Amino acid sequence: MPADPATIAFYQEQAPRYTLSFGQAPSRHLDCFLDRLAPGARVLELGCGGGRDSARIRERGFDLDATDGTPAMVRKANERFDVGARMLRFEDIDAQSAYDAVWAHACLIHVARADFPDILARIHSALEPQGWHFANFKLGDGEGRDPLGRLHNFPDRAWLVEQYNAAGFWLVGDEIYRSEGADSVQRDWIALTVQRKA
Repeated sequence: MPADPATIAFYQEQAPRYTLSFGQAPSRHLDCFLDRLAPGARVLELGCGGGRDSARIRERGFDLDATDGTPAMVRKANERFDVGARMLRFEDIDAQSAYDAVWAHACLIHVARADFPDILARIHSALEPQGWHFANFKLGDGEGRDPLGRLHNFPDRAWLVEQYNAAGFWLVGDEIYRSEGADSVQRDWIALTVQRKA
């Protein structure tokens, strides 16, 4: 279940250009998600990238644990925003009821479908009961690679809802929207907000 080598290599090599291409503004769904949390809540961020969301989470007063699976991305997040980011790949998540929320913007898209149930189980275990989790995905009809060679799970909504339900989460809200990724392809995405069942 190790991370896909080609995907990791892309982010390692492209970190300087990739992190600058998204600017300083946080993700469009972040503040709405953070509004659900109690003041000072402990937030695990997966796939922090260049740190723009990390900086906003810290700015709003939350107890942030920013992580990424690529050393170059961790360095960039800390150089740009000094957020104390650390290396953590999805398959190495082993916390138990340690976080009030897990923020995973545009990163679980790279989890192979065969590995997805295990990663969701790890996120579930890391959360407190009734803890919150956000993730967004590029929609599609089967696992494959984008024009940049990165592995994507390309799920549909029904598959995602089934996976999250089986892992012990309630679906609280979802939004389908159009967006362009780093591969410059306009696609439908889905943003999911879920809550760990008590």
